[in-house]
Amino acid sequence: MQVTKTADAGLKREYRVVVPASDLEARANERLDELKGRVQLRGFRPGKVPVEHLKRLYGKSAMAEAIEAAVREANTKIVTDEKLKLAIEPKVVLPEEKEAVDRLIEGKSDLDYKVEIEVVPAITLTDFKAIKLTRLTAEVTEAEIDQALQAIAEGNRPFVAKSEAAEKGDRVTISFQGTIDGTPFEGGTGEDVPLTLGAGQFIPGFEDHLVGRKAGEATTFNVKFPDDYRATAVAGKEATFAVTVKAVEAPGTVAIDDDFAKTLGMESLAKLRAAIKERIAREHAAASRQKLKRALLDQLDERHKFEPPPSLVEQEFNSVWAQIEGDLKRQNRTFEDEDTTEEKARAEYRAIAERRVRLGLVIAEIGEKNNIKVTDEQLNAAIVEQMRQLPGREQQLWDYYRKNPAALASLRAPLFEDKVVDFLVELAEVTDKPVSRDELFKEDDE
Repeated sequence: MQVTKTADAGLKREYRVVVPASDLEARANERLDELKGRVQLRGFRPGKVPVEHLKRLYGKSAMAEAIEAAVREANTKIVTDEKLKLAIEPKVVLPEEKEAVDRLIEGKSDLDYKVEIEVVPAITLTDFKAIKLTRLTAEVTEAEIDQALQAIAEGNRPFVAKSEAAEKGDRVTISFQGTIDGTPFEGGTGEDVPLTLGAGQFIPGFEDHLVGRKAGEATTFNVKFPDDYRATAVAGKEATFAVTVKAVEAPGTVAIDDDFAKTLGMESLAKLRAAIKERIAREHAAASRQKLKRALLDQLDERHKFEPPPSLVEQEFNSVWAQIEGDLKRQNRTFEDEDTTEEKARAEYRAIAERRVRLGLVIAEIGEKNNIKVTDEQLNAAIVEQMRQLPGREQQLWDYYRKNPAALASLRAPLFEDKVVDFLVELAEVTDKPVSRDELFKEDDE
């Protein structure tokens, strides 16, 4: 085997590999010898099939296997000898001319191919102890608990039948049939559907037509779907709805006391308030960590400026761009509707792709240098957590991850990233800053 480096520019490497035909023939013969002891052919006893006969039957497939093995071994040797860290799998360029391919398969020519390799750049990690971060914290206030408690009460408010006309805040039970230009459409039919007037559960304008209606009344009206409606087939179109009001109910009162708490499975109102406080505290902690993580990633990005592998950036960009185009299509919107152009949007999302790739490589390097790993126990715990969210589909989910290494890798990635973040936060200088709930949950400008 002869390996010659033919190009070395930036993160790209090219090599010419030549494997003599004699080596390939020896490999192919080894494969045929293996087959000789196992193959069963009519007219021959097991193990007594002549090699020449096997060559006529299986010679080409044996040579193809020999070529594949030679390429795999040569590429591995290049990566090992050159101490390369691959960005993507090597790209092998084999002869394309039919005559050249035929001669190669027939064992009449050497294997002569080119391999293109893209590597990960050397990354010099920053001094993590020099990173300074501010962690926003917010105490759970009594007002927050009161507000959450009131929302729970509203969700559990009883409704009482009324004979008067429906008002906003009332709950109506309706059956309806929607048509566009006289034709029914998907999702436009419903039977005995409960609807709280004023809650905005249906498309704008729909509920307004039911205010003032009594139980047993039927009505027909037109409503226009929003231009950005998620179902693109009806977005922006005017529909006619024939609606029958089956029942009208007025909201009753809820006394927020120990008895109410017991209806929710709590011992007392004090216990219910404590449980609500604990839930809100978890929400605060999650928001605080998310903002701290974002600030940390910003600093990692700022402190590690290097050219990411173009192929990885292209893969990431294509993934992001497909999602953007899909979202616009579903919403029936254009780049002009988003106050931009496709060219500007492409530049913006390519920059995002570069940042993601760069940060991914930095995080991987930190994990490798500091022996940070996701254990099987942690991975299994994450799978079990997903199972809890999908009751009845536990075995299906378990089989999915067991049979799909890519899915398992996608589950492992965020766990690994969180472990690296925890490691860095321990080293960085972190200052806690008490803020209000509004500031904690305020969206960043970017």
